[in-house]
Amino acid sequence: MADELRFEVNGQVMAARACGPGDGLPVLALHGWLDNAASFRALEPHLQGVRLVALDLVGHGFSAHRPEAMPYYIWDNVSDVLAVADELGWSRFHLLGHSMGAGVSALLAGAMPDRVSSLVMIEGLAPQADAAEELPEKMALAIRRRQRKQRSPRLYPTLEAAIEARANGRFPVTEQAARWLVERSIVHTVSGFRWRSDPALALPSVLRMSEDQIRAFLQRIEAPALLLMGTNGIGTPLLEERASLIMQLQRETLAGNHHLHMEPGPAAAIGNIINRFYAGVMHLRKE
Repeated sequence: MADELRFEVNGQVMAARACGPGDGLPVLALHGWLDNAASFRALEPHLQGVRLVALDLVGHGFSAHRPEAMPYYIWDNVSDVLAVADELGWSRFHLLGHSMGAGVSALLAGAMPDRVSSLVMIEGLAPQADAAEELPEKMALAIRRRQRKQRSPRLYPTLEAAIEARANGRFPVTEQAARWLVERSIVHTVSGFRWRSDPALALPSVLRMSEDQIRAFLQRIEAPALLLMGTNGIGTPLLEERASLIMQLQRETLAGNHHLHMEPGPAAAIGNIINRFYAGVMHLRKE
């Protein structure tokens, strides 16, 4: 049985789904862009001895949205996650991140190596970067987009229509995974069903980190790390270069797509791999 948690973070409410024994291994789970805490539901039953607190990052799921004038910068999630860990009383904790959540995890592990005991990244390693010469034009584009009047939210006539749309999105997921995600990210209005997530999440970034800055964070990661990729995922030559910068990185590739952790078969395999990884991490800490 999962618990629904709420945290007061930097003046905003953040929501979380928590499961596992209260005295289990403290793990904060961070989902991908436009997903939510339900991203990890298929994994939950396969993780042993873990207190899993899966967050709805700000702007997603049941969490609050950032103020209208404030862009969504990936690094702001770092302080949000730390604030949640502090409210939980976790001086040290493990991170489990998917896609964007893996990028947030890498930044946090590099910035605060004394707080992170281990790092598991699924289908992601670090944030996107912009070349310096591209920044002025991209900033201008992002500012112009933010100044436009927001379009009316897309409405779906039924919950099932929203589930079907999510299942067949840019990164397809199973019907069950789509149902879990949608149930945590939908609002029923008199006009129909609309997404709960902040529309501003879809706007282009006003500013991104440079590749050199990102690599500086990766080089500072001291915790044991595990990277899990799907055979039909988002692997790129750049990801390979970045992976080589993390000192204690183990790697596994499994059959599946970008959301393989949401599918029953891969989720069970991923759970077994993570359990072995955590056992190894705890063995090292005892030595």
